Amino acid sequence: MERMLKIKVKGQEIEVPEGTTLKEIFERLNIEGALGGKIGDRILDLQTPLREGGEVKPIFKEDPESLEILRHSLAHIMAQALKEIYGTTKVHLGVGPTTEDGFYYDVEVEGHRITEEDLPKIEEKMREIIKRDYPILRKELQREEAIKLFQDLKEKYKLDIISRIPPDEVISVYEQGDFVDLCKGPHLPSTGKAGAFKLTSISGAYWMGRADQPQLTRIYGMAFWTDKELRQRLRFYEEAKKRDHRKLGRELEFFMIDDTIGAGLVIWLPRGAIYRKILEDYLREIHLERGYQLVYTPHVGKSKLWEISGHLECYKPNMFPAMEMEGEEYYVKPMNCPFHIAVYKSKVRSYKELPVKLAELGTVYRYEMSGVLHGLMRVRGFTQDDAHIICTPEQVNDVIRETLDLALTVLKDFGFDDFKIYISTRPEDAIGSDDQWELSENALRKAVEDLGYSYEIDEGGGAFYGPKIDVKIKDAIGRLWQCSTIQFDFNLPERFDMTYIGPDNQKHRPYMIHRALLGSIERFTGVLLEHYAGLLPVWLSPTQVRIIPIADRHKDYAKKVYEKLTSEGFRVEVDDRDERMNAKIRDAELMKIPYVLVVGDREVEQDTVSVRSKREGNLGSMSVEEFAQMLKLKVERKE
Repeated sequence: MERMLKIKVKGQEIEVPEGTTLKEIFERLNIEGALGGKIGDRILDLQTPLREGGEVKPIFKEDPESLEILRHSLAHIMAQALKEIYGTTKVHLGVGPTTEDGFYYDVEVEGHRITEEDLPKIEEKMREIIKRDYPILRKELQREEAIKLFQDLKEKYKLDIISRIPPDEVISVYEQGDFVDLCKGPHLPSTGKAGAFKLTSISGAYWMGRADQPQLTRIYGMAFWTDKELRQRLRFYEEAKKRDHRKLGRELEFFMIDDTIGAGLVIWLPRGAIYRKILEDYLREIHLERGYQLVYTPHVGKSKLWEISGHLECYKPNMFPAMEMEGEEYYVKPMNCPFHIAVYKSKVRSYKELPVKLAELGTVYRYEMSGVLHGLMRVRGFTQDDAHIICTPEQVNDVIRETLDLALTVLKDFGFDDFKIYISTRPEDAIGSDDQWELSENALRKAVEDLGYSYEIDEGGGAFYGPKIDVKIKDAIGRLWQCSTIQFDFNLPERFDMTYIGPDNQKHRPYMIHRALLGSIERFTGVLLEHYAGLLPVWLSPTQVRIIPIADRHKDYAKKVYEKLTSEGFRVEVDDRDERMNAKIRDAELMKIPYVLVVGDREVEQDTVSVRSKREGNLGSMSVEEFAQMLKLKVERKE
């Protein structure tokens, strides 16, 4: 007997046989122009047979979801273009997913190394395929049929993917002309419906992200429905490229990563180290002002510690391998939490001592696949501005409000005042009692509301061990970055048997909150460099002032100005190299020095300096005292 599905579309409810496509449903309901539909979180094209009922939201070109369908189809069009250019059996296709702005495909081409010079030729062939307006057809195959098809096509990576598909999962392919590809979809009805696109860059990518697998060529493309949208996004990426923190990090001599030391392991150069000291000093001072206690903990711990915490059970693939010493295994720490718990448990705690707020700039190590490492943004060793707050249930509301206020204060001090706040609530696999979840989620909501901010709910998006607040900041070119996290944890207090003595003289289980304000110093530095395009606020700049004497006879006066300013606590350099003045000024600008003071005969006679601001241009002549006062105000205001 045919199984019937209940489908609801735009308020209309109908029953259809299992296997009916959205195309058939939309035709029955006289819905025209749809490119696909959305059921729950799944985006389906017009050809995908339905196997479950539910509410269907038709997707039209003006809907954001339509870009997923467009971009997925363009990935296939690019793959077809590659095969037509370099040979059907010589091009081996990996995976070709969509991205935030477009798509990519990982490919291997026998006998040819694709470079960016090849991109115009590939684009031209893609436009030919679009003009041919091939119908894009979905087919479902038996496993044996799929294996035979891709063996004949010599698609070794597709065969690898098929071997990973569960036995009960449908195997589907899409055809357009002579081209066929293993894919779940969604896709456009035909190639001719594709919009505006541009192939943008090429990189290397290991198959399945594993360094022990072959390296493929990843070709990136960008896609929108209109040329106007595409041009706008391309301009955005040009700006983002100028701000790339890896480029700025080299130019400003902030950091380096050396493969002889290890991928993903950051070395802070002298200028970067000065910046980092300023950042860390600020963080320690503001934590002490807010009642935190500073701790320092080891970089390694016994395997027993990670067994109790659950890391060896749930997190081991992300941990560096064990080291054996005197018959015991040690692991470098992926997180600071168990060490802070050890500090808390080092003595019996009374409710009168709570909340206990332990903070550390703790360096942790996580084994990230080499294919995902990215400058300072994704590394294997990084320092978290980590803290753990242990409190009573009665203190939760105040603690969360104070913690969120601190997070937003810190972000504002670094020049970010455009926030998006998300509250992630209880997932299906949650541990902890109903009372714990209700109290915690209410505390998160109340904290945001009390501080006058709006928020979005990520329903069911919390970790199994507790709900959380995430704060995302918007940078100078509109990108959102995840920074602050305030996370309840109902798991570790149980695992480590954390207690406090209550007013009734009995043991009680405390609430524990994980908290990071910047996330990690490395990643936040990458965000800062890109936000400010390398020109950091004066208070954070490693060198705040560079003094340039015009001639040798002005060097003594330059030294005198240097001594005055350094005695005020400013970070100052004198450029007394045997170079032309214009070359020295240009070098200072390239190094993003906020202020350049030029001194010559007039300045010596009048006891002044000629001030050039990197941000504001030429500020003219002023006394050293006037300049120092101006600089002091900017530092105090964190400008």
